[in-house]
Amino acid sequence: MPRIHDVTVPLAPGMPAYPGDPAFELEPIHRVGEAPYSLSRMVLTTHTGTHIDAPAHLLAGGTTIDHLPLEILLGKARVVELSVRERVEREDLEALDLRDDLRVLLKTRMSGQMLKAGYQEDHLYLDVDAARYLAQAGLKLVGFDYLSIDRHGSADFPAHHALLEAGVVLVEGLDLSEVEPGEYEMACLPLRVAGGDAAPARVVLRSRG
Repeated sequence: MPRIHDVTVPLAPGMPAYPGDPAFELEPIHRVGEAPYSLSRMVLTTHTGTHIDAPAHLLAGGTTIDHLPLEILLGKARVVELSVRERVEREDLEALDLRDDLRVLLKTRMSGQMLKAGYQEDHLYLDVDAARYLAQAGLKLVGFDYLSIDRHGSADFPAHHALLEAGVVLVEGLDLSEVEPGEYEMACLPLRVAGGDAAPARVVLRSRG
């Protein structure tokens, strides 16, 4: 029987937030017993937790989250595992032969770290040549297991630009810690935020066969 993996990070107070972004908040407004129904208010950004970056995140006039093609967000995805510690370089990806893949999720030492409080400034990142290789290989979607694919403190976000300018959908903040490398069926659906630069998403993988 196919196994289903939820690789979405739960939205919870204290979860990592990108430096300078508002922290996630969940505030109860009504509670059953005190009112006829429960109701809560959330404070979050479009880049909270597991989320999808649309080209509009960094490109003026770029495609917004509500106009991303659903056929890119649904279908076969390949999980690959990288053992590098500091950054992903082009040769690390070339060794994986990704040319026949449309969707690739990068599992690194950061998987599971989104479940810990606080932003880790020493997180793994993609160098710009690695990001360019992913675009040149013809990928349509790239997933990563921390809040940003760029190095902490970057002012120009070169890896983001390399992918988004090529029309590659970027999924950040995945938790692939319980997922083995291989091929899966993926459903990756962001909130349909009109005109949004990004949106939180629920991402699920189902084993094939």
